This record gives sequence, C-alpha cells and structure tokens, in this order.
Amino acid sequence: MKAVTAPILAAIKLIRPKQWIKNGFVFAPLVFAKELFQPEPLLLTARTFATFCLTASMVYIINDMIDVEADRAHPKKKLRPLAARTISVPAAFGILALLLVLDVILAAGMPEKFLLLLGAYFLMNLAYTFKLKEIFLLDVFIIAAGFMLRVLGGAYAISVYVSSWLILCTLFISLFLGFAKRRGEIVAMQAAGAMPERKVLQHYRLGVLDQMLTITAAGTVIAYALYTVAPRTVTVFGTDKLIYTTVFVMYGVFRYMHLIHTTEAVENPAAVVSSDFPIIANVLLWIASCVVLIYFTGIVG
Repeated sequence: MKAVTAPILAAIKLIRPKQWIKNGFVFAPLVFAKELFQPEPLLLTARTFATFCLTASMVYIINDMIDVEADRAHPKKKLRPLAARTISVPAAFGILALLLVLDVILAAGMPEKFLLLLGAYFLMNLAYTFKLKEIFLLDVFIIAAGFMLRVLGGAYAISVYVSSWLILCTLFISLFLGFAKRRGEIVAMQAAGAMPERKVLQHYRLGVLDQMLTITAAGTVIAYALYTVAPRTVTVFGTDKLIYTTVFVMYGVFRYMHLIHTTEAVENPAAVVSSDFPIIANVLLWIASCVVLIYFTGIVG
C-alpha cells in the first residue's frame, strides 16, 4: 500500500495545492459586484478559480524542473518531490500534460478577455521562472502583478466592473506579502548559515525590506479605506458602513507584521494564512462583515 500511495502523495506535493489559496482573490469581484448569490456568476468564478489553480500548478512544476539543483541546496525546498527525487522528471512531464488538458477543458467557453488574461498570467509566470525572478525588485512586482491579474480575471470571467481602488489595494497587499516572503527567505538562509541560493536575494537587505514592508502595509490600509468610502462604493452598496471593516484589514496587517519579526513562517505566505488561527479568524470575520454589509444593508441599518 505504501508503494502505491507514495507516488500519489509526491504528485500532490508537486502541484502544491496549499498554494491555491492565493487564487481566492478571483472571488473578490464576485463579492463586491453583489453577485455572490447568483448561480451563474458563482459557477463561472469557481471555474475561474480552478483554471488559475491548474495554471499555477503547471508553473510550479516547470519552476521545480528549472530550479531542481538550487532547491537541493535549500534547507526546506530540498524536500520538494523533484529535488528529493521522490518523483521522476518524466512523471512530472506527464502530470504537467494532464494539468494542461484539464485547464483547456475548464477554460473552454469562458469570455475572450478572460482567456487572454489567463494566457498573459501563464506567460508572465514563465518569464518570471526563467529570468525575471533574478531581477531585483521586479521579482516582487511580478508576484504582485499576478495577484492583480487574479482579481481582474475574476472580474472578466463574470463581466463586471472592478474598482481601481480595489486593484490598488491588491497591489499593496501583494507587494507587502512579496517583501515579507523575501525577508523570510533571507532570515531562513542566515539561520541555516548558508548563502542565498538565488542571486536576487543578495541585493535585499533586512533594514530596507522592513521599510518597504512599512510603506506597503500603510498603502494597503489606506487604499482599502479609500475604497470603502469612494462615492461609487457607497452608491452601489447603499451604505457607508463598509469603512468599519477596515479594522479587520488593519488587524491582519499588524498580525502579519508581528509574525514577520517573530517567526520564519512568512517565507511561505500561503502557509501563514492557512495555519495562523488569529489570521484565519480575522479573515473569516472580515468576509462575513463584508457580506452582511453589502448584501443585507437593511438588517444592519
């Protein structure tokens, strides 16, 4: 039985389903366009989420193939299936082909703008894998662009307008997470007494990263607060009380900054969001508050 399950577990680990939580950003347009309880937009957004998950997993596989030697020198990445040799390169190619077929099937019939955006997302991540991840600062901005494309993808899939303030907020929060990831990588390498396995990390300094984190954290809170009080937001939702949900954004940012300076977990932002109970509770409360205020304004006055 172990001989049968080991390859399956290795394949699952290869596609990194824990990272799929990042694709939850595609649901933002659905919620803020007041389409959450409409079956067709909800189904389209679910398909959008699935296509981004499959596309991201394809990029992860290609990235692991390219970085296999560097990963073997990393204290944590050496446990990845290709680096640890728990899965072969031909098997990885087979999984990659399967994901591509499933992605094409799921994306078939989606709006043309969405398909173009999904293709751009894939190509951008390929460029990141092969070259852009080695360019100082641009590496983090590419990560941020990926989050913005997820939000736009969610909007294009259901053909709704997405606020510029919401896009700007996504930019700041993704830059914040990206710089936190870089800081976590440097701290982890220093703790292991090893040299950075990627040249780009040699250009980052903890002091400068802390300043970048402060700026992007402030930008996240301010952009979100301005979104909640924007005239169009108040008109569309019929309430000016969405501003009160800013407290959850502030708490989430402050909690994450605390973890940045007290743990090494922020090397993997997705793991933090999915494992830290205060952050999980905060996100759930934020979502619940937004849903109540946007969809049930009359109940809360």
